Amino acid sequence: MKILLLSAYDVDSHKRWRQTLVRAFQQYTWTVLCLPPRHFRWRIRGNPISWSLTHDAELRRDYDLVIATSMVDIATLRGLYPSLADARLLVYFHENQLAYPCSQQQHTSIDPAMVNIYAAMVADTVAFNSAYNRDSFFQGVEQLIDKLPDAIEPRLVSAIEAKSRVVPVPLEDELFAQPPAAHGNVLTLAWNHRVEYDKGIELLLAILIELKSRRVDFRLILLGRRFRQVPAAWRQIETEFSAHIVTNGFAETREHYWRCLRQAHVVLSTAEHEFQGLAVMEAVALGCSPVVPDRLSYPEVFPPGYRYSTPGEAVKLILSAEQRRTCDLSGFTWARWLKTYADLLVGKPE
Repeated sequence: MKILLLSAYDVDSHKRWRQTLVRAFQQYTWTVLCLPPRHFRWRIRGNPISWSLTHDAELRRDYDLVIATSMVDIATLRGLYPSLADARLLVYFHENQLAYPCSQQQHTSIDPAMVNIYAAMVADTVAFNSAYNRDSFFQGVEQLIDKLPDAIEPRLVSAIEAKSRVVPVPLEDELFAQPPAAHGNVLTLAWNHRVEYDKGIELLLAILIELKSRRVDFRLILLGRRFRQVPAAWRQIETEFSAHIVTNGFAETREHYWRCLRQAHVVLSTAEHEFQGLAVMEAVALGCSPVVPDRLSYPEVFPPGYRYSTPGEAVKLILSAEQRRTCDLSGFTWARWLKTYADLLVGKPE
C-alpha cells in the first residue's frame, strides 16, 4: 500500500506521532510531507501553496491512502491534484480550531475552523485523539451553524459524525521500560508545556504563590518550548521562584526530557486547552503523580482524585502524599493500539 502522510504544522507531538506511525507499519510505502510549526495563520491556509511549489512531483503520484492532519487544507489540495481525490482519505485531528482559545494578539477569523470542517467533509474517515476533541468539534460546528446566515443545517454534523471515531495518540512502549523514578526527598514539581497563552501561565503563578505562602519546601522543573514573546506571568515566575527552579528550558533530546521528568514527584497541568494531554501522560508513565484541571480531555484519562477546579484544590493535591501515587496508563501504549491503527490504515470498519 502506498501512503501519503501530510503534516502541515509539524509540532513536537505531531512529529512523534507520524514518526512512530511510519515505524510501526514499515511494510507500507510512505511519502511524508511536513511543514515547520511556525506562522500558524499562514501555515493552515497556505500549506497547499507551499507544497505545490516544493513537492509538486510527490503530490502528482498515485496513492492508496492519504493521511492528513487537521491543519492540512486537504480539500484545496485535492482540487489542485485530482489524483489525490482518488485515494482513500483519513483525517486525523490532534486538535480542532473550533475549540482552540484565541490569544489577544490574534485576530478572530473563521478560516482555521473552515479548514477543519472542509477536511472532515471530504474525509472517508475522521479520527480524533480524544472524545473531548471530537465532542468540542461537533459542538463548535453546531454553534457555527447557528451563526451563519443560510444554506447550512445540522445534517452537516450528522454526516461527519457517521464516519468519526476516537483513536488516541499512543504512548511509546519504551516509556514504560525506563528505570524507576529518581525522586529526591524534596517535593519536586514538573510543569512541561509550551510557554504560551493557552497553557495557563497565570494559573501556574497563582498555584506557586499559594505553595510559597504555606512555606512549602519544593523544587520546580520547567520544561517546554520557549518563544521570543512570553506572558508577563512567566517572567514573574522566573524571578520570584528562582530559588526553587532546578531546571528551566527546552530539553533537546527525549532522553534528557525523560530524565528530568523522572526526578519529579508531581506533574502539574494548568492548561486552558488540552485535546489529549500527552505531556502529562508521558510524565505519569515515567512515575509522576498527575495534578490536572477537572475539564478538557483530562477526565477521560485521570480519576477525580487527581483533578482540581481551583488553585487551592491543586495545592492540596500537590501536597497530598496519597495523590503522589501514579496512574496506570498501560491502556494507552502503542502495543495496545497497534491493531486499531492497522485496521484504520486498511479502512476496516470500527
